Amino acid sequence: MATGCVKVTKYFLFLFNLLFFILGALMLGFGIWILVDNTSFVAVLQSASASLKIGSYILISVGAVTMVMGFLGCVGAVNEIRCLLGLYFTCLLLIFVAQVTAAVLIYLQRDKLKIELSTVIKDLIQNYDYQDGTNTTTEETWDYVQRQLSCCGWTNVSDWDENPIIKNSSGFSYPCSCNPNSPQINGFCTISSNSTVYNSFHSKGCMEKVQSWLKNNLGIILGICVGVAVIEVFGMMLSICLCRNIHSEDYTKVPKY
Repeated sequence: MATGCVKVTKYFLFLFNLLFFILGALMLGFGIWILVDNTSFVAVLQSASASLKIGSYILISVGAVTMVMGFLGCVGAVNEIRCLLGLYFTCLLLIFVAQVTAAVLIYLQRDKLKIELSTVIKDLIQNYDYQDGTNTTTEETWDYVQRQLSCCGWTNVSDWDENPIIKNSSGFSYPCSCNPNSPQINGFCTISSNSTVYNSFHSKGCMEKVQSWLKNNLGIILGICVGVAVIEVFGMMLSICLCRNIHSEDYTKVPKY
């Protein structure tokens, strides 16, 4: 009976660690996506605060370590090696504590991050000058956001009135990305003051829509993190149970590379 329980625990632990390995790969991939993506609002977020870039490095590190731990757990479970299972449990516990600590810190800093984001977006709008080529990637990303989310400015379209190019324009200048019918994607477009083009502008600011975008993506991130946390707890429980029921070890079963 005891042998049967050990086998069941062993293969359950193997399956959990296989899933753990896959979720670690997802975290690793998500962290890399945050760093390399230049075509979504993530690029603007990176300029808003160094916290996002630090967070992406943390995600990559935790994802890589999670994959290694999943591999160790699989090997330790299948070959019934108490040393590997003990190492697996210890590292798993440390990762779990680190994840909880990071989640608490992010929650406590949420208001500060919102203020930083608003400040940087308004600075981006005020200093927007696509022709000078100094901040092209971020400006292209913001144009992409305005087009995709059908919005203009941060709180509303009047945010663009603070831009010196629009202020000093002889005609009526506006960001091309604020007009869905404009053939030009980036930079400023100029029209006569009595033109009806103004009526086709996106009237709403991007703040609410961006916050909604963040909430939708935050759910995916939290879902992955909660899934990893649940697997970690089950993994720790199963590894302890298996360790307590292993009375002899055969290291010859461990694959050699």
